[in-house]
Amino acid sequence: MDAQREKTSATGLPLPAGERAGATPDRLPTRLAALIRQRFALPPSPPRGERKQRPRFRKLKIAASVLGISAIAAGTALTLYVRSLPPLDLSAAADRSTVVLDREGKLLRPFLTADGRWKLPVTSDDVDPRYLAMLKAYEDKRFEQHHGIDPLGLLRAAGQMLANGRVVSGGSTLTMQVARLLEPRDERSVAAKLRQVVRAVELDWRFDKPRILDLYLTLAPFGGNLEGVRAASFAYFGKEPKRLSTAEAALLVALPQSPETRRPDRFAEAARKARERVLERAGQAGLATPNEIAANRAEPVPLARRSFPNLAPHVAEQAVAEAPARRSHKLTLDARLQASLEDLARQSSLGLPPQVSIAILAVDNETGEIRASVGGVDYFAAERAGSLDLTRALRSPGSALKPFIYALAFDNGIAHPETMLEDRPVRYGIYTPENFDMTFQGMVSARKALQLSLNVPAVELLAALGPQRFVSRMRDAGVALAMPKEGGAPGLAVGLGGLGITLQDLTRAYVALAKGGEMLPLRFRDEAAQAEPAPRLVDPVAAWYVADTLLGAPPPLNAVPGRIAYKTGTSYGYRDAWAAGFDRKHTIGVWVGRADNGAVPGLVGRAVAAPILFDAFARLGIDARPFPQPSDAIVSSTGHLPPPLRHLRQDVPKTVAAIATPALKLAFPPDGARIDLSAASLEGQSQLNLKVAGGSPPYVWMVDGAPVTEPQRRRETVWRPLGKGFMRISVIDATGASESVSVRLQ
Repeated sequence: MDAQREKTSATGLPLPAGERAGATPDRLPTRLAALIRQRFALPPSPPRGERKQRPRFRKLKIAASVLGISAIAAGTALTLYVRSLPPLDLSAAADRSTVVLDREGKLLRPFLTADGRWKLPVTSDDVDPRYLAMLKAYEDKRFEQHHGIDPLGLLRAAGQMLANGRVVSGGSTLTMQVARLLEPRDERSVAAKLRQVVRAVELDWRFDKPRILDLYLTLAPFGGNLEGVRAASFAYFGKEPKRLSTAEAALLVALPQSPETRRPDRFAEAARKARERVLERAGQAGLATPNEIAANRAEPVPLARRSFPNLAPHVAEQAVAEAPARRSHKLTLDARLQASLEDLARQSSLGLPPQVSIAILAVDNETGEIRASVGGVDYFAAERAGSLDLTRALRSPGSALKPFIYALAFDNGIAHPETMLEDRPVRYGIYTPENFDMTFQGMVSARKALQLSLNVPAVELLAALGPQRFVSRMRDAGVALAMPKEGGAPGLAVGLGGLGITLQDLTRAYVALAKGGEMLPLRFRDEAAQAEPAPRLVDPVAAWYVADTLLGAPPPLNAVPGRIAYKTGTSYGYRDAWAAGFDRKHTIGVWVGRADNGAVPGLVGRAVAAPILFDAFARLGIDARPFPQPSDAIVSSTGHLPPPLRHLRQDVPKTVAAIATPALKLAFPPDGARIDLSAASLEGQSQLNLKVAGGSPPYVWMVDGAPVTEPQRRRETVWRPLGKGFMRISVIDATGASESVSVRLQ
């Protein structure tokens, strides 16, 4: 063959230039390229040497290589950057306000965080669904689809920045905003944005969408010291975010973008315009009709912040003080009843002097759980000492303790509700009890004596029972009683209020009467109570006798009789007015008085405290069922009682005056005497000897009606007068007998 003959391959196609015919078979890419050119009538490929001479393809290869190397380097740098970041700090989400909740989880009172912020715990379940829909439509409409970052949103933000020459929108997702709130940075740089992107991806990898949304709802700023949508909802609208209207929800969606310049309490117009944009976006997303949008645009924005809930502030403070490390305290209180009784206290105080306060306590008889506790009329009122919890203040109970004298007398077989008692003038040593109205009823049944709150029959029963026995039984049952003198022996005056007790202890004792004599501890925490045997005050029969008797007590004006068993009390000097009552389900105690224990003319339990008690039960609801009668209770008239119970036993004189003693006589000074004090001085101080003859010790000396000595058994004492002039000197012995003289000191 001719040496210049064209070389062909086994396929009959020309061989590429530079390849020998006897070489190995053509490479597949070369043959395939030739077939494609032949099939589609493409121009022949230029020789290899010519291709090497084209610089464009060489630059593309170089660029591709550089791009690939850059991508690898960037990926390596990003990996190293991610690994260099510290662990994600979630402490900002955990640092929340301490909250006190009622038995159903309603907010009673929140507390500021340590750095002075309102930051209430909240989840997406606590927020109105329309708010969440508007939030996603306005801030991150692909929130449910992306993985922390939205590439389309970032491209849109970049395009808007190039077109407008400024940042129009940041392109941040809700997840990226959470990342920024968890790790706040003041600067706005590429590095800061890169960190947000990395953290957003990490958040999306670690948490599900609801958890990320909860973090945003907790951390989002709303101006001032408000953080989180729940705090903002209370501050601007006074309600839980579950109850937001469309306009309110739109405003809260708009605020976090620029919380300080859109605060409605400072920049109302800016807040309104921001709300308009959110409403417009909501309309575009189909979340509201045009008519709804128009109506919500007309709704005014709030011009001031509201106060946070402050229900049961005293109990809330006590709960937090007992467990300061806890962030959520759930109590047994009922927020609705608590608010109603606080309002009742405020209304009832309007007709009282400005220093007078009111305390109310409502208890569940079955469990001993406190349903409402009003420690005072106004927590912030200085003149009423509103910051003091007056349910725990020691006060004289007046006649409010009488039911327990009767209960213990019934329990010890001393008397029965139909036992006849004497209501007549009587003296016990130097103590002469009198009724409140200064009258006497004669012979009355124990039932009527208790219903009318007669003093003399109550003291008669206490004398038969023994005051020390009475106090000991009350204390053994868990009722804290404070004596005027620590360690002193109780006298008959304790039956009429001559000791101290708190409203909490008094109410607890009345709960025992409602519960058949069983004493329950009062508790305000919504936690399972420890199973401990409850002490017993009296047996069920005695408790029922008292409950049935108090059910017939005459009610205050305009109140329905026979609905609740109740008793009132008025302390000596009109310092305290009490009322305590119970039905089958609840017991309520009421105290009215001054925090400083000052006297208030006209402060009478029946006139002041009893109407508050009945109004409180009307708001709580009355269980009108009768108290269950024990099977061994004796229901009988006086004449059919066993003889020992028909009358209180009369075998012991009720007064030591029945014992013959010499008549009391003031031996010195004599009546009408003129005494030179300069002659009766010791170490430069004037003094006067006083002497008594006869009578029964101990003796009490008085000058111008004021006692100048403690009771003493000696018949002679020394008095140091403070001045000169006419004075009346008196002495009283243990029987109540007295002797007086008028003298002139000069």
